[in-house]
Amino acid sequence: MKSLSVLTALATSLFTAGEAALLWDGRFNDFTSAADLNKWSWSNQVGPYQYYIHGSGSVDKYIQLSPSHKNPNDTVSKQGAKFTLDSTAYWNGQNMRRIELIPQTKAAIASGSKVFYHFSIMRKDVNPPSIYREHQICFFESHFTELKYGWISGEQGTSNPNLQWMTNQQSRWKTEWKAGVWHNVAYEIDFSSRKVGFWHSEGGEPLKQIVAPVSAPVSSNGQDWHLGVLELPRSGYPDANEDFYFSGVYIESGTITTTIGGPAA
Repeated sequence: MKSLSVLTALATSLFTAGEAALLWDGRFNDFTSAADLNKWSWSNQVGPYQYYIHGSGSVDKYIQLSPSHKNPNDTVSKQGAKFTLDSTAYWNGQNMRRIELIPQTKAAIASGSKVFYHFSIMRKDVNPPSIYREHQICFFESHFTELKYGWISGEQGTSNPNLQWMTNQQSRWKTEWKAGVWHNVAYEIDFSSRKVGFWHSEGGEPLKQIVAPVSAPVSSNGQDWHLGVLELPRSGYPDANEDFYFSGVYIESGTITTTIGGPAA
């Protein structure tokens, strides 16, 4: 009976995966190094990412690719990315440190009733993100959904160790962000009914729906989801180098893929 159960589960998994449609693949599998991001420009829109929100330094100061930077439970991604905020990570004269990538695609990633934005994120004890500053992570420009980490502007206290999922600036899920723990995330977005839900797991566990879709001011032009981090300044808390690790980045529609790393390209 156990063997039959395993076969049934496998068949169900394969059927579910077959119903999903990969819309955009941002898993860095075709990159030789982060320098490949420089091939993109407004006049030469090639590759899976738009790369223009960064500081004045070379690309390797802000993004580094390596197999050691990915969730080790992800067997589809060949490598992950380390995003770094340093003393030069100021974009376009702003007072916020930023390093972000935006999907370069004509696919329908901002329409339909079942679109899932996937990524995994991790931090380490070395160059940890500050618990004293607000970090906006993997956000849409209208901020209808995003992750946040650290002390959020306006809240009580001086620090916050929680990683939080937000809709329209309201926290709907949180957990202490411990070093070395991979958090696997999927935003479930219904662009037709303007709702968004949240899927999550840790390590190699399959994604589970944590928050069923709720109403939100869902809006996107397909070029405004930011993979990366924006850090708000805060008086009395000086800059320090901060590293964020990402892998398993892709967007799909239909039925969600719960296996970490997603479907084959």
